Parts: sequence; C-alpha cells; structure tokens
Amino acid sequence: PDAHWSLSQSPSVLESTNSLDLLDIIGNFSYDDSNVTSLDYDAAPCHNEYCASFQRVAPTFLAVTCATAALSTGALLVALAKRPHAWVWPHGRALVAQLAVGTGLFAALLPLVVLGIGQGWRLGTGLCRLTHLLWHWSLFAQGLLVGSGSFSTTWCRWDPRSRRLAVAVWAGALLLALPAALASGTVGAPEKSCIHRSVDILSPVYLLHLALCLCLFLLLPVVLLAATLAVGRLRAGWEPGIGMSWLFFGLWVPYGVGLAVDFLLHARLLEPTCGTFEHFDYVLGLSEGLGVLHCCLGPAVLLATQLC
Repeated sequence: PDAHWSLSQSPSVLESTNSLDLLDIIGNFSYDDSNVTSLDYDAAPCHNEYCASFQRVAPTFLAVTCATAALSTGALLVALAKRPHAWVWPHGRALVAQLAVGTGLFAALLPLVVLGIGQGWRLGTGLCRLTHLLWHWSLFAQGLLVGSGSFSTTWCRWDPRSRRLAVAVWAGALLLALPAALASGTVGAPEKSCIHRSVDILSPVYLLHLALCLCLFLLLPVVLLAATLAVGRLRAGWEPGIGMSWLFFGLWVPYGVGLAVDFLLHARLLEPTCGTFEHFDYVLGLSEGLGVLHCCLGPAVLLATQLC
C-alpha cells in the first residue's frame, strides 16, 4: 500500500545493511563491473525498470479499483439493509457486515496511495505508518473473519457471543498490524515515498511482520483446507457458499509466496541473478495487485451469492 508495492533492492543495496527504496535507482540503472562481479551477476549490466512502469500504471489501476470497490461495497450494504433475513450461514449478516467494513477500510486508503504515487509522499512518516497500520488491520481482520466464519455458526446471529468474538477479532487484528506500522517508513528518492520496509531485512520487527503475513496468507488457508478435508463433520457441512469467502485467500496467497521468496533473496539465502533482479519486482508487484482486487471482487461475489 505504498508508493511502490514492495519494491526490491538493487544488487548494491543487497550488500548494504540498510533497506532502501528502488525509486533511488528509478529508470535504466546500469551497475558497474565491480558490483556485477562481486555478486556473480551476468556480464551485462542489470536494468530494472519496474519503478517507471509502476508509477505509470499503478495510479489508474488503484483509482479504478477504488471506484469499483465503493460501488460493490455500497450495493452489498444496501442488500444487507433491504433483506436482513436473507443472510444465513455461511454468510450470516453479522459476518458480511464486518467483511464490508474491512473491504471499505482497505479501499478508503487507495486514494491516499494514488496521491502519494503521483506527487510523492509529503505527509510525513507518521501518516505513512498509520496508512500501513490501517491497511494491514483490514487485511488481518478480514482473514480472521473468513477463517472464523468458514466452520462456525457463531455469526448466524448478532448476540453477546458474536459481539465478544467481533471485539476479539478486530482487537487482535489491530495488534497483529502493529509490526507493519513499525517496519514501514519514508525514504528520499527523486520523490519522497512511503515504503513497506524502512528497516533492515533481519530486523526483529520486520521478521515478526513477515511471519504474521505468511501465517495469514499461507498458513491459515492451508490449515483451514486441511481441516475441511480431514474432519468428516466439516467436510459433510461444506457448502458452496463457503468457498466464496475463500476468494480472499485465493487472491492473497500468491503475494504471500512472493513475500517469502523476496525475503530469501534479500537475506541471501537464495543467490539472486541479474534476471531475478530485473523481473522479480514485476512478479511481486502483480501478486500484490491481484490481492488488492479483493476489495472490489469480494463484496461483488458475496452479493452475487446472496442473490442466487
């Protein structure tokens, strides 16, 4: 949710103890022979043009996604108000309303990101970290809501039990999002930018944030799927409608895999090549763009499920 979508670092940055933004080397950047040789890169200079492509495409993509998310979330809220008794498990009204709040919060941050990309981040480190906090708060809340609603009837009604669960989910999600805020920050470039990681790759706060993201995007869906296949009662109670809620995980799993590979590359546990440096940013950026689509596709799919 920053001005670059998890941009990778240049080979020279990989040797540094500090985390910098790829916007520092925006455009066609050629590395000298010493860098190429020391990092065992191909003889030809490495060129990474992701930043230029991102700044050209991202504002339009995010603006369209935000507008679509506003329309689909609005339609979902109208359906919740007009037909309150039509929402039954697995998509109870209490659950769907909270999912709508989560996607709405996520989408509401997109105009701020678009502004930051287009004009540089002039709002300061505090607002940068607040943006990342709210962004990840919405993601963790939605993941926990989908997980808790997949195999439980708690959300079928809004009673003291479901209220306590709602408080626990949203408070827990906020707590889980704190490392994301602490790891983020601003860096100077041709234009100031707000980045996911302004700390070292091995910093405890970033490692905690990475572990939490991998638990949400990879471990949680695997555990839920394994539980469904292994437990007869859950398998027998499976309904097609539950699968619609899994759209969230389906869209974010590729980004979770990308984060894991990105860490291995920057921690030098995988040896990067020139081709990896030139192309992996596109893979990671596209996977995060795919995840961002959940804020418009999720409400639309939930609404379609209810109407059918």
